Amino acid sequence: MTDLVLGPLLRHVGSRDATIWVETDGPCEVTVLGHSEHTWTVSGHHYALVVVDGLEPGTSNRYDVRLDGHVVWPLAEDTRPPSRIRTMAADRPVRIAFGSCRYATSAAVSDNSHFDADALDCYSRELASQPDTEWPEALLLLGDQVYADETSDATKQRIAARRDINSGAKDQVADFDEYTWLYSESWTDPDVRWLLSTVPSSMIFDDHDIRDDWNTSELWRSDIKQASWWSERIIGGLSSYWVYQHLGNLSPALLAENALYQKVRAAGTDVEPMLRDFAAAADAEADGEKGTRWSYRRDFGNVRLVMIDSRCGRILAENRRSMISRSEFEWITDQMDGDYDHLLIGTSLPWLLARALHDIESWNELLCSGVRGPRIARWSEKFRRAADLEHWASFRKSFDLLADLLAAVGRGEHATQPGEPPATICVVSGDVHHAYVAQAQYSKPVTTPIYQLTCSPLHNYVPAAMKVAFRLSWSRPAERLTRLLLGVVAKVPPLSLSWTREAGPFFGDEIMTARFEGRRASVVLEQAGRAHDQPRLRHIARIALSD
Repeated sequence: MTDLVLGPLLRHVGSRDATIWVETDGPCEVTVLGHSEHTWTVSGHHYALVVVDGLEPGTSNRYDVRLDGHVVWPLAEDTRPPSRIRTMAADRPVRIAFGSCRYATSAAVSDNSHFDADALDCYSRELASQPDTEWPEALLLLGDQVYADETSDATKQRIAARRDINSGAKDQVADFDEYTWLYSESWTDPDVRWLLSTVPSSMIFDDHDIRDDWNTSELWRSDIKQASWWSERIIGGLSSYWVYQHLGNLSPALLAENALYQKVRAAGTDVEPMLRDFAAAADAEADGEKGTRWSYRRDFGNVRLVMIDSRCGRILAENRRSMISRSEFEWITDQMDGDYDHLLIGTSLPWLLARALHDIESWNELLCSGVRGPRIARWSEKFRRAADLEHWASFRKSFDLLADLLAAVGRGEHATQPGEPPATICVVSGDVHHAYVAQAQYSKPVTTPIYQLTCSPLHNYVPAAMKVAFRLSWSRPAERLTRLLLGVVAKVPPLSLSWTREAGPFFGDEIMTARFEGRRASVVLEQAGRAHDQPRLRHIARIALSD
């Protein structure tokens, strides 16, 4: 009898429809709430994305998963509440939980004292003890869902049993098949499996989903392409991301319009060659060729989310260097139009860093461009990679464009009735392994408060020396000293805004939840720990974002 390998994952949920993703161990018909979809195959692995429609708004719908008519979910021995689809309703608060950087599982690092409890495990247990009226409308996973370049001991053993780990990709993942092991390791964690079956999730990748420093610069791409194993890594990484993460980000209407997805569903044969061609084309965008759009938009009642791909869609030629292409920025700008009470911009990399770090990254980008000669440019490139100087600040033109766009939205220029802006604008991010809240202030006044909400990691750690460095970078003396010292070497253009830290930095395995009710908004940060040897969350901070 066919069985589940992974899932179910509840992905898109609207007011009347939903999508549920599964991986199975063989071809079969997958049925959820009377809606069926046949599996399709990639490199011998079998998947389906079931679209459920005809639901009533604001209802809680328990569901099971049947493969060829046999119930395989929920698991018979599971004592957690039944998985359910809670459709959107106009009259209830909107809760959005988010975080990033989840390394493997707690079980995979049980003998490593650096790791605390997994924040997603803790969050799952907390939700399981609450009525579903308290559950969030969405969980945003903002990058580094898997670590292709830092595999666990168990994955290293699987790799060694398959191929020689002394050459090629060594003990990092090499191709699509090995990527499936990472998702299996991460998503079969019992608490996380239940959480993902119950709370709709939206995802975006970051560098470790492919490799540390992915697309940090044109020279980095030139160097990595010389590696014999890179072609299979990037093709396997982007193909698996499309299957495991990206498809579920799309609404049923967008799935119906997606030409590649419709070809995959109708193929009737293994579609690995089709996805290989797609992944190669998507990767070429960084070289200035036409790629694909991984960014997407979701509306949760009066809250609009625009998730931005800040990795694969970069343009890296030094004379055109940008975080996102011109056409993608135009698409993002178009998504700002309309009426909503709150705007969320999702990007794996923080837009607003500690000011000292921001200035270092902008300064480094300038030196890498060669303004002080080729020798300093080479040294600066080495520093860029060693220190991970790859955030919005290191793509200064893109930073300024986003700053201007958010200010325009905050002044009401994109509203149906000009002058009626949203109540809050929040950029939500991860990556930097600490959590903080910062607020932007523009030289030309903006009506709407604009925030950077950063939460990272869900399950990872920060060495003590890095904690000290991050704390220092947020201090005013460090900000002033950095600006003074760097100005001696090269002057970076002035900024149209400044920002202040409202909370943080906080260190540990953490998850943030933003709550929106009418025009009011707040955010809560919780940190993973243990009580009576059980994973639990403890309240760290609550910040009001609007009155």
